[in-house]
Amino acid sequence: MVAAARQLPFEHMPCAAHMLQRTITVSLEHSGFDTALAKCRKIVGHFKHSPASTEELHQQQTALGQAREPLVQDVSTRYVTELLGGETYVSCSVVLPALCHLNRVMDPTDEDPGYMIKFKDTFSKDLDSRKATINNRWLKVATALDPRFKDLKSIHKNERAEVWTWIEEMLRGSEAGPAAPEPTEDEPAAKKSLLLLCSSDSDSDKEELGPLAHYKVEPCIGMHECPLEWWAAHAGAYGQLSSLARKYLATPATSVPCERLFSLAGNIIQKKRAALHSDNVNKLVCLSNWLKEK
Repeated sequence: MVAAARQLPFEHMPCAAHMLQRTITVSLEHSGFDTALAKCRKIVGHFKHSPASTEELHQQQTALGQAREPLVQDVSTRYVTELLGGETYVSCSVVLPALCHLNRVMDPTDEDPGYMIKFKDTFSKDLDSRKATINNRWLKVATALDPRFKDLKSIHKNERAEVWTWIEEMLRGSEAGPAAPEPTEDEPAAKKSLLLLCSSDSDSDKEELGPLAHYKVEPCIGMHECPLEWWAAHAGAYGQLSSLARKYLATPATSVPCERLFSLAGNIIQKKRAALHSDNVNKLVCLSNWLKEK
């Protein structure tokens, strides 16, 4: 699939959730957690296969005044979307800030025990090796066009100017059009100079007070606000820049929601239900999603 994506005339964006999942799996395997995880899997597996034990667990939780929460089963393919915001749809603009936060969290401290230091070191090294294969330019531009992260704190200071240069070049390429008509020889000299003066003033004002400059001085929005809604409300003020932002912010950071939808459809369409009409399958999938949201 990766080889096919490279042959297509599109930008390839690896799934960030898969990348983090593989890093966590490698870190757990090389940090001495295997014994503890094996025991936890055995305990959770017992309750998963015994309704009587599960009911007794719920009764004990109620007696202790705790919420009746189910045990979480450890699955090798469980994706870590919580690290990317925990939302159903996650934009690729969240990837760099999330990875920057992970790097700060994974810095070893003097209070960490030996196994935790080993886990953090393995995590940082493995994640750095995987980050080298992702589309860093696309992620940086998407981060800059996200009003939540436009301060680019997740990017090194020496690289921030280059990101804005990329966006400026894309804007110039999209706005390139036919040149303004030049004054003819028959027109008066005063009119020529007036046209040149107006053109020069407008060009300088556009360069100094262009949409990109206005956007850079805008305050960042809250973390829980929607960047696409912000751009929809400010589309008239930024023109082509808003179109460019929608293009980059519409790129998903992970394929997990799609794969969950495939799994749900696979559970609905089985051997004994192979005659389901496609319209009924769509209705069942939608109802399942709506009930979860409710």
